[in-house]
Amino acid sequence: MRILFLTPLICAVSWFPQAVASIDGTNRLGEDAMRKTRETETCVVPTFNGLQYFADPAAISGQATRDPQMSHLEATKSAVPGSNPGEGSNVSPPIERVPASPNLADFNRDIYYRNKLEFSLDGGWLPINVPFPLDVFVGDVYNTYPLKYTLVPIIASLRWHMGGVSGPLFLRGNFDLTLSGSVTTIPRGPESRYFSYIMGIRRNFVRRNWRAAPYFDVRLGVGNIDAKGRQGVLYAQGEDLTFTVNMGSGVRYNFSPRYSISAGLNFMHISNLDLSQGNGKPSWGVRNYGINVYGPMVGLDIQLRRHPRDAQ
Repeated sequence: MRILFLTPLICAVSWFPQAVASIDGTNRLGEDAMRKTRETETCVVPTFNGLQYFADPAAISGQATRDPQMSHLEATKSAVPGSNPGEGSNVSPPIERVPASPNLADFNRDIYYRNKLEFSLDGGWLPINVPFPLDVFVGDVYNTYPLKYTLVPIIASLRWHMGGVSGPLFLRGNFDLTLSGSVTTIPRGPESRYFSYIMGIRRNFVRRNWRAAPYFDVRLGVGNIDAKGRQGVLYAQGEDLTFTVNMGSGVRYNFSPRYSISAGLNFMHISNLDLSQGNGKPSWGVRNYGINVYGPMVGLDIQLRRHPRDAQ
């Protein structure tokens, strides 16, 4: 009986290790299956969009057309200053440029202005003899004399501009005061030279933004000539002390505020105002006939100091 009772127990004990081994094998197979499943899940799964096959083609093309427009609007919006948060403080507002005033745009205001000083050197050739223009006012005969003169004046001047450009229309311009010293040679005539000091005023007629400016000037002075009338030369000058009148007109051309040239005609009168003539006494004094000539004259003007107009 005991042997029969122990037989099932021995069989159970012998089966238990095999069962444990089978369970371990089953667990190992399960782990391998789970690992293969994870590796399979990492593969990329392709997607399928059914709208591409079943949607309306017109709707799809409209959406494609709207997308670039929306992209353009978004790009424009992002380009506008201040459209994105935090950009308003870094972008400055646009600057509006105001057109310059016509008065400020006139470059001649930098050439003709108050207290401007210039050095001027003029030279002329005056071969044309004419009657004295004021003979009709002093009672003399309006004519010329047989003795003809040719004068070649060289005039060095200091020009002081008395004001800026002003005046209406064609009278617009400024005045300059001229102080001059002159040396005149006489290639034709009994005398040979004439020294004088003259001063006067010039009017410059200045058009807006024109480099060329017409002018008119008048100068009066006193001088010394080597008179030959006392030596018996007919129609020569009767006294060394003489007075002179210069009147000129021409055009000044400005290269810059500092340099300019001029060209025109100049009239020159020399006489001693009849100081050498006697008062009804035939034996007193020598008659003075005077000199009246005109001709072309050219000149060069140079600014003496670079004095800005705004610094006056």
